[in-house]
Amino acid sequence: MNRFRWIPAMVVVAMLTGCVPSFKEDTEVLQDTDETEAEVETTIIPSMQLNDNYYKTLVPYKESASRGLVVSNINTKYDIKEVEEGLMRLSQNVFDTENYFFQEGQYLDSDTISNWLARSNQNPDEPEELRGLNPADVNKSGEKMDPETRAKEAPIYLAHIVEQNYLVKTDDNKVKLGGISIGLALNSIYYYQKEQYGDTFEEKIPDAEIEQKGKEIAKEVISRLRQRPELKDVPIVIGLFKQQANNAIIPGSYFAYNVSEKGQSDLGEWQDVNEAYVTFPMSSPEAVYREVNESFQNFKHEVDEYFSNYTSVIGRGFYQNNTLTKLSIEVPIQFYGTTEIIGFTQYLSGIIVQQLPKDVDIEVSITSINGPEALLIKERSDKEPFVHIYDY
Repeated sequence: MNRFRWIPAMVVVAMLTGCVPSFKEDTEVLQDTDETEAEVETTIIPSMQLNDNYYKTLVPYKESASRGLVVSNINTKYDIKEVEEGLMRLSQNVFDTENYFFQEGQYLDSDTISNWLARSNQNPDEPEELRGLNPADVNKSGEKMDPETRAKEAPIYLAHIVEQNYLVKTDDNKVKLGGISIGLALNSIYYYQKEQYGDTFEEKIPDAEIEQKGKEIAKEVISRLRQRPELKDVPIVIGLFKQQANNAIIPGSYFAYNVSEKGQSDLGEWQDVNEAYVTFPMSSPEAVYREVNESFQNFKHEVDEYFSNYTSVIGRGFYQNNTLTKLSIEVPIQFYGTTEIIGFTQYLSGIIVQQLPKDVDIEVSITSINGPEALLIKERSDKEPFVHIYDY
């Protein structure tokens, strides 16, 4: 029997965490807010931790000092999510989830990030540490480049900067900064117009160029951060994220990261990150994706056989070190009857087990024009999926 439940929509989020929380008492501690003036404020360490893949987050929740910039600087909603979640995964290589607590970035404010994202010739009156990190758009004679020349010789490489803080508890019942992580979102395509309000053109930036410029920018960012007294003696993780095109339906990914150890002003050795998102079905998949693509094609065929009045089935696979770890599938439907949705959902729960890989986390979302209709979750350790029908 599949686990099949009617639950109010607001409740399902709590049930899909995959664990039973431990309701121990929360811990009240003090947090340094300004070390130079020894200011402290009361904060709470929650007792509940979803699992080892998540950090505990301090309460009250502090929003990022640059909150809001990510929406205007990142190409797609998929990249907005992944540039933050991917950085958290990288951070776990240095800051373990048992001893460190998460907080949104508090040291780079909106003005600082906006200045850093500018071209180096856009804010010449600012101090050196606040000047733009993107290349100048003037030639050797000091004249402005035309749009096509700018696109080929001086594109905008750095699109956004994400900051995350990781805190530790001290023996005197306080929490203090234990480390900082920085994500550099880099453009893979430079979009430009030859004239105001004209057509938009694009110039693809080669991977080797993205990597080279990203590492150069990372070195300068570390140098600037180390000039701040409060950041001199904490380890800093810095990751390079390659954005997708602005019409992509999958996110980009981090491809390299580095660690500037406590008290060091230089970077260490760069580490490659082998992560990728792909879409299914594929018409001519590479060898690493071929087996999963065949399984997905079989899944899609079963859906085609059962119902003809749906629009499409799209899968998004997340690969780490060439191994599929998560598969998310969207099934938009055009029918609205409750019994029809129940029947279709029950059917899908069966073919998930029969056709899709068994050793990956699987999420299938059924939607209509009315919004989410059903959700099926199968973790790699489960023999059958958890099934939820939204009850509005």
